[in-house]
Amino acid sequence: MVLIERASKSDFEHICALDETILGSRRRRPAIARAFAEGRVAVARVDGVVRGYVITDTSFFDQGFVRLLLVHPDYRRRGLATALMRAAELDCETDKLFTSTNQSNLAMQALCDRLGYQRSGIVDNLDEGDPELIYVKRLTPGPRDAAARPPDDDVE
Repeated sequence: MVLIERASKSDFEHICALDETILGSRRRRPAIARAFAEGRVAVARVDGVVRGYVITDTSFFDQGFVRLLLVHPDYRRRGLATALMRAAELDCETDKLFTSTNQSNLAMQALCDRLGYQRSGIVDNLDEGDPELIYVKRLTPGPRDAAARPPDDDVE
């Protein structure tokens, strides 16, 4: 059974171990610790064990941003990334949610496409020869959407 929920303090070491297994480094541990302290981490548990996580914040021009999404390789293609992204959308406090991925990460690009994210830009020179693609999803109607709607009957 898969459960998506806010990470608890006892999840910290499990998430760091998962991250270090995938990344091969402990360099993201301080960033994960900050996200934990700010309550910005959600986990995907499979049979009670953390198999994926998502970190969000509003560091991207004060907009919701999926900073990091990671699923254990043995649990990919089982809906965990989709569930974590949906949780990030539900938790987002802005009307748009952004994320990014390397051009080489075809799986993340396909996930963004399936979930209705649109390409919003590209950043060169972060990873040499592998541009960062920026994606966005509007979570609530924006001003253009409101202008296209017919007026309410009870509004004068």
